Amino acid sequence: MAERSTAAVDVADNSDETSLTAQADQSTADGVAKNRERDTDSDEAQESTRTDGSGKTSPPELHSGHKLARRYRLEECVTRLDGFSSWRAVDEKLRRAVGVHILPADHSRARSVLAAARSSALLGDPRFVQVLDAVEENDLVYVVHEWLPDATELTTLLASGPLEPYDAYQMVSQVSAAMAAAHREGLAHLRLNPNAVLRASTGQWRIRGLAVNAALRGVSSDTPQRTDTEAIGALLYAALTQRWPYESDAYGLSGLPKDIGLIAPDQVRAGVHRGLSELSMRALVNDGATASRHESPCTTPEELVKAIGEMPRIRPPEPAFTAPPEYQRTTYQQGTYGRQTPRPGATQPVPSPPPPLQSRTGKALKWAVSALLIAALGLGSWQLADALMDQGGKTDDPNKTQNTEDNDKNAKSEAPKPIAIKDAEEYVAKGDAQHPADVDKTYDGNTSTGWRTSSYLDGPKMVIKPGVGIVYDLGSEREVSTATLSLRYGGPHTTIELYATDSLGSSTPLSSMEKLGTVTTSSTSAKVTVDKPVKSRYLLVWLTALPYSGDDPANYSNPGYKQAITEVKFAG
Repeated sequence: MAERSTAAVDVADNSDETSLTAQADQSTADGVAKNRERDTDSDEAQESTRTDGSGKTSPPELHSGHKLARRYRLEECVTRLDGFSSWRAVDEKLRRAVGVHILPADHSRARSVLAAARSSALLGDPRFVQVLDAVEENDLVYVVHEWLPDATELTTLLASGPLEPYDAYQMVSQVSAAMAAAHREGLAHLRLNPNAVLRASTGQWRIRGLAVNAALRGVSSDTPQRTDTEAIGALLYAALTQRWPYESDAYGLSGLPKDIGLIAPDQVRAGVHRGLSELSMRALVNDGATASRHESPCTTPEELVKAIGEMPRIRPPEPAFTAPPEYQRTTYQQGTYGRQTPRPGATQPVPSPPPPLQSRTGKALKWAVSALLIAALGLGSWQLADALMDQGGKTDDPNKTQNTEDNDKNAKSEAPKPIAIKDAEEYVAKGDAQHPADVDKTYDGNTSTGWRTSSYLDGPKMVIKPGVGIVYDLGSEREVSTATLSLRYGGPHTTIELYATDSLGSSTPLSSMEKLGTVTTSSTSAKVTVDKPVKSRYLLVWLTALPYSGDDPANYSNPGYKQAITEVKFAG
């Protein structure tokens, strides 16, 4: 596909400097409140004009409280630079916070900003901060976008130290997959830096300013895919080392020492994950010179996604166990319920035991209880002796006990045993893959994460595809009797089929596989039972019908016929 771009990121081969730091302080607030001292340039820079003609017109005279389209009320200016300004605003119609970029309609970049904003809005990918409106009216051009008050910039996260390997792995996986999807639609970011990558409160990563941020600054690139890929490599490098992979400081991070060149992250900081270190070097397009295995460089986000898929998956850290507090008895259990609280230091009288039963009635009661106890003991002894005599008169059956024990052993041996999953890969029978980078989340022991399908307009039976699913590798041939699935969406109806196949991946056609079982469910769980257990190393979990579910922002999923697998377990 021919690459097209509306703007370029300020990387080493695109700027006047030797690194991405040339415009580090010029990022806009695309959805998160930020430090104005960091994100706005100096007074001289704000009032300056450019020789390219972008500063021919002065910024619009706007102020807090000004309304656009009688709807968007400006609250706070977070950036004023090069003829445009960026604001935190309120959409009074929908009563929500939004962000707004504003520039004069006769600005030299007004047309390109409108085009970039409308192209980004058409993408509609929830992994990006969404463009909500792009309008030209009253001599102004303004772009309205989402504002995410609960999200945190990567810049802020790195201020306290590098990310854990699992968090860095999730960041580069999600950002790479999102940018690969954008480039398939002909869109580039070109200003992908730590200020443009956000982690939501749900743990998902989102990207802001797709095409728009760079269009506002009027920069371009002849190789947008390579530019974005190198930027992702720089993000991963910073996440692993808390250092910027160039000589100049940027985004609150220290640059590398001068005159030593680009060195691998595991040479900068001890304990860096080796696979992620090599991945960042391949993305930084250094021709594999410092990667230990001398892998070929990744020059497109698609190649980076493939390289991530070939890595051994990184498991999340084990949750820390917190011992429960010691059990504290209540005052009722301690026998003090209804009593007055003693004064501190007061001597408490020791309660005396109740007097024995000394009256005539008490003595009679004691004799009656004693008589009943003696009678009960005598009756019990007689029944025990009678039972022993009856058993002695019967013929012993030596095989009876043995048969019972054998039955218990057989019952125990027939109980299905869990089978560990060693690896997994998405099976693609037709068209594009769903979310191949998330297949490992279906057997990580965490039901809050998973792999999801796309959202389809037709259903519940899939129309444009024969189905979607995942092939699981058990490590060796195992006898399988059941497959248990935890699902995210309920409702009629989800149809799941289980197949035995001979390879991991999509090379074996569905017609050559052995079908083991099928089940249809309307709940969020399903169990496929194999009537005749078979031995196989590779198993395909295949979805052919999906329930309808609404918008799911936490899972980045639009309304439609869809399903998500959160956990898969096999037993045999």
